[in-house]
Amino acid sequence: MTNYHDDLQMSEAFINTAFLALSGGLQDAYTYNVRDQVFSNAQTGNVVLMSQFLMSGQWGHILRYLFPLISFALGVWVTESIQGHFRDAKKMHWRQGILLAEIVILFIVGFIPGSLNMVATALVSFTCAMQVQAFRKVNGYAYASTMCIGNLRGGTAALSSFFRRHRKEDLKKAGYYFGVIFFFAVGAGLGGNLSLRYGYHVIWLSCALLFISFVLMYFERFRFHDHLL
Repeated sequence: MTNYHDDLQMSEAFINTAFLALSGGLQDAYTYNVRDQVFSNAQTGNVVLMSQFLMSGQWGHILRYLFPLISFALGVWVTESIQGHFRDAKKMHWRQGILLAEIVILFIVGFIPGSLNMVATALVSFTCAMQVQAFRKVNGYAYASTMCIGNLRGGTAALSSFFRRHRKEDLKKAGYYFGVIFFFAVGAGLGGNLSLRYGYHVIWLSCALLFISFVLMYFERFRFHDHLL
């Protein structure tokens, strides 16, 4: 009998990862374009901008970038706690619970007015952290669905290894990483352009993408359960 966890295949499958990456790119473009040019998941960018304003004495801008940083850290903390408490849940896998929480929070964000952009961005950062903490592998390879630098490093290293050692596994690995970057970029492009045209409600498209991921995992659980029977 194959000893896979009942939803391991779909939570790490590339098709599921593609929807997560689309959503991740959309969220970052959304907050940058319509929520005061703050990144929801590229926290390195927030640190750069926050430090720049700090050292130039523009104190009023600091909280705009500090809140998403704190919220991102809190999202990782909460997700790790959820995993610890509900790892063995039977009715619904804890990762599916994370997706539902993301969908609800992002749906609420779509109603938040521009006067509360700081709150909106902090909430999106929270959901990004939940996603990147919950979904950390694609076909067994460590990756991130809400940022690109780690994927770019992993993909380039695998490609270099392929040209040096000529192993098909390295080329396959590089394909996964660059594929994730591609879908993240598509999501960012769509999110940026649609946000500029339609405004705050565009984040609901991210809810739809995450719901597709939820459904994929749901059906995979039953398919694999029937296979074991």
